[in-house]
Amino acid sequence: MGNCQTTVGAAASGGSTAAAAARRRNRAGWRRGGGNWSKLPREDELHLVPGRIFSNEGRSRTSSIYTQQGRKGINQDAMILWEDFGVEGGVLCGVFDGHGPQGHLVARKVRNALPLKLLSSLPLLGGAATRRTGLGCLGRGRAPLAPAGDAEAGMEHEEEEEEVLLSAWREAFVRSYKGMDKKLRSHPNLDCFCSGTTAVTVLKLGSKLYIGNIGDSRAVLGSKDDSSGSMVAVQLTVDLKPDLPREAERIKRCRGRVFALQDEPGVPRVWLPFDDAPGLAMARAFGDFCLKDYGVISVPEFFHWTLTESDQFVVLASDGIWDVLSNKEVVDIVSSSPTRSSAAKFLVEAAAREWKLKYPTSKMDDCAVVCLYFDGKMYPEFESVENSTTSMVNYSCEGSVIELNEAHNEEPTLDRNFTVRSAGNTRISVVADENKADSMEDQSWSGLEGVTRVNSLVQLPRFLDEKVTL
Repeated sequence: MGNCQTTVGAAASGGSTAAAAARRRNRAGWRRGGGNWSKLPREDELHLVPGRIFSNEGRSRTSSIYTQQGRKGINQDAMILWEDFGVEGGVLCGVFDGHGPQGHLVARKVRNALPLKLLSSLPLLGGAATRRTGLGCLGRGRAPLAPAGDAEAGMEHEEEEEEVLLSAWREAFVRSYKGMDKKLRSHPNLDCFCSGTTAVTVLKLGSKLYIGNIGDSRAVLGSKDDSSGSMVAVQLTVDLKPDLPREAERIKRCRGRVFALQDEPGVPRVWLPFDDAPGLAMARAFGDFCLKDYGVISVPEFFHWTLTESDQFVVLASDGIWDVLSNKEVVDIVSSSPTRSSAAKFLVEAAAREWKLKYPTSKMDDCAVVCLYFDGKMYPEFESVENSTTSMVNYSCEGSVIELNEAHNEEPTLDRNFTVRSAGNTRISVVADENKADSMEDQSWSGLEGVTRVNSLVQLPRFLDEKVTL
């Protein structure tokens, strides 16, 4: 995950650091309020973007985010909350659950790069979708309105305009996700052959939610029932598991195989046609290029939602939450949080307790949560720490430059790694070249070892070692 610095370090830098950062933002041609950007920030400039939160724990005027490492090894979950995304008032949030040897790096890379691809493709800032459809960032077309006296024609025109806009959003999300996967495939230092990540992203513009999803992370809406006053959970995305009929049909048509292991009959997985590997527990993902010729794709499912006064918040979370809590339980926990600014942490702590109760002999999965409130109001206690929180976020973002270089300097390579599977497919042992074995490598691989309830991958293909060493 992103670097999580304390407010003490941020305060020590003084106002001069903030002023210098503002001058750099102005020289770069962009500043807070996406509508004022004259150009998009580069990936190496993301640490200068205000309103962008990606640390292990953070909060803003409208949201809270939190992640907790499980017991499988390094935390492979990543999150993003970006205020004033594209236009002033726009908010982008996302959760990315990595898997495989370099899943944590893939999740972080997607967290950083996917929003930029969305910015360049969405109907904002004169992007490609805008030029093709003639739609502005708020969905206003350039075609003339129907005559004022012709209400029916005017309504038809609005419906047609809405359809054109939704088509533009759908195309933009698909284009961005496919472009992200292409970037991962060509990355010179990040091996995504048997590593990947889920991605669920929600873009809020006014009363509209635009949602893209691959994998099994999930977005759930918390809405208040007008008659009873109780909270209602509305699932906004579909968990793209391999046993969904349309997913299984595509995978089998591409010669991939879908079946569950005997010791986990409720977990369908994707397997190569010639090897009982890697056993991916989802039908769509970024990366995982060993399966991209066999039916696993990175094309997102697109959803949209029009908010009403009853809609209170949306929760994005990795499957470490959904494995132990239902949609209704999640919504009830978030709505009963002592403070909104701690809602994400409150939910993760509740999930951790459920893991211990329901699966006491299993390793808890990583958990990542983003809670976005629609009314933009945080409880009074947030106001007292707003300045220090902003400093923490801005200061923590400074570490993203280092983070972008992790794949170059610190992470182990896949050279001469191979897997040995024991009988029954219940345990995977990984043997690495002794000259390259270190504590970080052991931590990275431990997500494939030991007793776990559900791993996203079972084992690596037998031909992986040959592929690397040839």
